[in-house]
Amino acid sequence: MVRSTTNRRLHRLAIYALFSVVALYTLFPFYWMIASSLKSGQAIFDVTFLPDLKFNNYEAILSDGVFLRSLMNSLIVAASVVALSLGLAIAAAYALGRIEFRGRSPIMFLFLAVSMFPQIALLSGLFEMIRWLGLYNTLGSLIFAYMIFTLPFNIWVLTTFMRNLPRQIEEAAIMDGCSPLRIVRCIFLPMMGPALISTGLLAFIASWNEFLFALTFILTDENRTVPVAIALISGSSRYEFPYGAIMAASTIVTVPLIVLALLFQKYIVSGLTAGAVKG
Repeated sequence: MVRSTTNRRLHRLAIYALFSVVALYTLFPFYWMIASSLKSGQAIFDVTFLPDLKFNNYEAILSDGVFLRSLMNSLIVAASVVALSLGLAIAAAYALGRIEFRGRSPIMFLFLAVSMFPQIALLSGLFEMIRWLGLYNTLGSLIFAYMIFTLPFNIWVLTTFMRNLPRQIEEAAIMDGCSPLRIVRCIFLPMMGPALISTGLLAFIASWNEFLFALTFILTDENRTVPVAIALISGSSRYEFPYGAIMAASTIVTVPLIVLALLFQKYIVSGLTAGAVKG
């Protein structure tokens, strides 16, 4: 009995130790980013875990109109991508998940295959399309490009979720004379809340953090998004590396994403695991 109790305590202690290591490994880079953002000058190179609360870097970043404009551009692009990708994905998910037709499975695997292509492989083709459409150096070019990797994932998740919704509800609505559009809007959308929140949030984060397309398709400061704006932050002279300002800007950009993830974490888990067991 005593040996069994000791084994349980050791097992629990090992779990806590492992959890502490994982938490430290995950949270320490974010903590160091915040700590570095509160330093300036030579203090950046001093290893201090409790820095002074000096917000000079934040004041410099927030007083820069270019950075604030980039922040607004990222918000516009990410919100537009979420709205468009969810709208198109819901329509595609209804067709792929509720309507019987030949070739549904190959289409689903095609969407999954497209989402696996590296961005660099799509860059030249997207550049020609964007230039032909006249979207170069506009926010529309980023919205168009980001749909390439957000839309297939959204379609895949929402289709899996929609396939597992009870058919009895849909059949009853059809008997009452509801059109497919009304069925989706009034019946399926309220039931798909977790899936919509999880896919929308992940699409927002992917669009918010994207760098390669934003660097390629945008030329002017007026249309740049936050990742590129952070990469282009320069010091007061050619010999100064603005590490503190970069960390302050990164903190400003990262905190909203962490808050969103914490607020909707239960919806993310339930949305992404929907359909993982049945069907």
